Amino acid sequence: MAQQISDRRDVDFVLFEQMKAEEFSKTERYAEFNKKTIDLVVSEARNLAIKELLPTYEEADREGCRLENGKVYVPECLKRPYQLFCEGEWIAMADDPEVGGQGLPILVTQACSEYFVGANMAFIMYTGLTHGAGHLIEVFGTEKQKELYLEKMYSGKWAGTMLLTEPEAGTDVGNLSTTAKPNGDGTYSITGTKIFISAGDQDLTENIIHPVLARIEGAPKGTKGISLFIVPKIWVNDDGSLGEDNDVVCTAIEEKLGIHGSSTCQLALGSKGKCRGTLLGEENKGMRAMFQMMNEARLGVGVQGFALASRAYLHALDYARQRKQGRSLLEFANPEAPSVNIIEHPDVRRMLLNMKAYVNGMRSMIYYLGRCMDIVRSSDDEALKEKCQNLVEVMIPVVKAYCTDRGFEVCAQAIQVYGGYGYTKDYPVEQLLRDSKICSIYEGTNGVQAMDLLGRKLGMKGGKPFMDLLGEMNKTIAEAKGKEGLADMTAKLEETVNRLGEIAMFLGKTAMSDKVLNAFSYACLFQDVMGDVILGWMHLWRAVLSVDKTGKDAAFYEGNVKTAAYWMNVILPQTMGKMNAIQNMDTSIIETTDENFGAK
Repeated sequence: MAQQISDRRDVDFVLFEQMKAEEFSKTERYAEFNKKTIDLVVSEARNLAIKELLPTYEEADREGCRLENGKVYVPECLKRPYQLFCEGEWIAMADDPEVGGQGLPILVTQACSEYFVGANMAFIMYTGLTHGAGHLIEVFGTEKQKELYLEKMYSGKWAGTMLLTEPEAGTDVGNLSTTAKPNGDGTYSITGTKIFISAGDQDLTENIIHPVLARIEGAPKGTKGISLFIVPKIWVNDDGSLGEDNDVVCTAIEEKLGIHGSSTCQLALGSKGKCRGTLLGEENKGMRAMFQMMNEARLGVGVQGFALASRAYLHALDYARQRKQGRSLLEFANPEAPSVNIIEHPDVRRMLLNMKAYVNGMRSMIYYLGRCMDIVRSSDDEALKEKCQNLVEVMIPVVKAYCTDRGFEVCAQAIQVYGGYGYTKDYPVEQLLRDSKICSIYEGTNGVQAMDLLGRKLGMKGGKPFMDLLGEMNKTIAEAKGKEGLADMTAKLEETVNRLGEIAMFLGKTAMSDKVLNAFSYACLFQDVMGDVILGWMHLWRAVLSVDKTGKDAAFYEGNVKTAAYWMNVILPQTMGKMNAIQNMDTSIIETTDENFGAK
């Protein structure tokens, strides 16, 4: 159990029984991916993760990255796994084979990523960012740019990053100061400083391709004047050969709480006046390109938060089954009673079931989003494709924020199960907690996700995406009503879903009134409510598929039903309380003045 990253039985349940991944083999795009093939792919990902990535987890954290004489060196233990990862063509799992990808369904890549991230999140930063940068070039690049960069990036020969953040322009991207000056030959001279650049420099690849947000001289202020550029660390000649260094210099490595194996760099562009780049996409349309990749990036971060939680839960479960401490409460007065495994103590069982409920629910939610994306890519039914894209749009901020917030909490609860040992470096859960914290911060803080949900997603297309989401929940509720033994939990979820619709309408109207600041002060709480209700839907769906199952896996299916009951009876009442708090619309958050906060 200690070597497990994720529960393979539950992975298979969600893939094949809940999401029916093999049905995509009926489409032209995914014709070759039947159940046997999918099973083999996930098994290969699991083997690579456990045998090659997992052994580097603690070592890479201890060694960290270092900057010496202007060069960045990553932990030596990551180099063999990187080579094997590239040989397995895992960087471009879901991309078309003609551009160097495996062509996998996105749903299946979620299962693979769950193993990779859970094994070593810091390692996956290098490969994930390379894919994100390559995908930008695939979508927005010229044929020449694709020819120069795409194959080398998707194969892992070259790496990629994303140069967005600046010292005075973090979330406020429109305030960036990096400039681009036309040189008259199709290139631009780039000048500026970028910070918090994940995988910004390293010694794993011979070149690094940096997509850079910058403002062309004379362009409008704010986000409307931002363009996107390809800026290689080493200049790439027209024939694809490498030229001279391109004046992209790492000036420091950020000292972080976690993911020490990932080189998070400060980069100086053009400090010697010799940094060149080429325009990627259209002038002043850089933010449009960024938003194109946001769904992929934010879903990926949600997977990170969830995957670390999955591993933390399994560690805690394994420890609780082995650690003996204290007598059973039923034998507490008997001094001769033997010590029991701590899993027998009610409070430890409470923590474990809570962790399991979040982990399994998040797995279903994330895989469901992958399934929706696959329908958009492969279906011939335009109405179905539109509905699935709507579901993706409205759920993306929730998946990113909810899975990273709850993922961090699950890691913290895992430490609690271990007690004092969990707080030490002798056990892996303290590192999982440290690594997971960044997930609620980067790719847009979770507060930004809540603003996106309330300000854009809730009312987009006249509220249709949100209504489509409620409609899908109600389909499962209707199916559950016909299942013996699920009546009580079905009624509780139905009540909560109806209440969610009311609160969404109330909050949306408030956000469009003169109480807009009050409305947005409850955006994060509403985002939590959305996550709770979606997981309630996922758990009821899981229970519908499990309630009447017998045979060798009867305990597994019974566990699904009991976990669903826990969610409906313990979590959803708290969710109803959150919605009551939103409805009350207390104004103290907005009315509290600077002086009221004290300690000036």
